[in-house]
Amino acid sequence: MDLILLLKAAILGVVEGLTEFLPISSTGHLIVAASLLGFTGKNAATFEIAIQTGAMVAVIWEYRARLMKTASGLTTDPGARRFALNVLIAFTPAVILALAFGKYIKAHLFHPVPVAAAFVLGGIVILIVEHRHKRLYGERDLQGGRLARVESVDDMTALDALKIGLAQCVAMIPGTSRSGATIIGGMIFGLSRKAATEFSFFLAIPTLIGAGAYSMVRQYDQLSLADVPVFAVGLVFAFLSALVCIRWLIRYIATHDFIVFAWYRIAFGIVILLTAYTGLVDWQH
Repeated sequence: MDLILLLKAAILGVVEGLTEFLPISSTGHLIVAASLLGFTGKNAATFEIAIQTGAMVAVIWEYRARLMKTASGLTTDPGARRFALNVLIAFTPAVILALAFGKYIKAHLFHPVPVAAAFVLGGIVILIVEHRHKRLYGERDLQGGRLARVESVDDMTALDALKIGLAQCVAMIPGTSRSGATIIGGMIFGLSRKAATEFSFFLAIPTLIGAGAYSMVRQYDQLSLADVPVFAVGLVFAFLSALVCIRWLIRYIATHDFIVFAWYRIAFGIVILLTAYTGLVDWQH
């Protein structure tokens, strides 16, 4: 057993878990981290997608009571049916576009430099949205009170879900951030920061399951039993780090905005672009 390879898998699992639900792009960080670690090869991309399942399981565990209540109330509770339907509606656009353009995007954009450009552009978008939010609401946004049109995921309409689903499609471009697209998109469309963040968690469940299953099926013939320990280590570390991140983020957004993540994205992206342009780092993936 290659202990160095398992260590790399653990590191990438932590990277995935810590970045999946923050608006900083887990895929982008995985691509950059894998390039730095030399974690490349025919199964590297499949591994990076598959370990997202670990982060998804963290959401299921953290919100297990809510999910069980929804599942048990599908036949009797209109609110449970509306919530489940909204998640399904939001999930659908990404499925359609992934089937249509996923292969092209994976071939041409899953590289550090395009990811870095998306980092910078995404950070600028977050700054613009947060500036608009602060201009509209001022400091009241972080001091309680009803400000947004939709304060809770239970208040969302089917149209709200569709809009967020369309926003999530932007995240097919690696480096954009799935959580960033859904959270910032949700805020643009009238959701509170908390509602947008929590719906992003719930939307991650079918999205990450679908992406992981699709990638595994497509690459099944290239995988072997020797890959199981590497994938298992990545999944476990992704689960543990994602669980920590989810709990921290819910506390963080109660009193903070996302501006710090915007500046992080811009700085991170610029570093990648500069090192690539000057030849200081030979970014390969």
